[in-house]
Amino acid sequence: MSGLSAFLKQNALKPESVKYVISKRFVDEKGNPIEWEIRAITAEEDEAIRKACIKRVPIPGRKGQYTYETDTNLYLAKLAAASVIYPDLNDAQLQDSYGVMGAENLLKAMLTPGEYAELIQKVQEVNGYDLSFEELVDEAKN
Repeated sequence: MSGLSAFLKQNALKPESVKYVISKRFVDEKGNPIEWEIRAITAEEDEAIRKACIKRVPIPGRKGQYTYETDTNLYLAKLAAASVIYPDLNDAQLQDSYGVMGAENLLKAMLTPGEYAELIQKVQEVNGYDLSFEELVDEAKN
């Protein structure tokens, strides 16, 4: 297949989900760590997540003027929640067991800080980010 036909939707390869052990604390009945399943989200989903993470911030010393900033931590939490297929982070029973509401809050309750950081790193990798979000922001500024 060559030329423009390679770019047609039906000919594009679909990104495969990745199975990865995020934590050794979640085990099956045989004591083996359970793999989490992570998928790449679409550019459209990513745009909606980014928009939800933008906040208006007043510019110091300039009355009535504002700038927009992306809440990086919120973006990464929402990206992770949207990317995790298994376990189902929207399951009410799972959220209830940790006493939280929402997929982002569930991840933070379920995982230790190191496990959460590893999940964020894996989610970024699966979604095609070779650099960390902070490195991408710094790169965009230059």
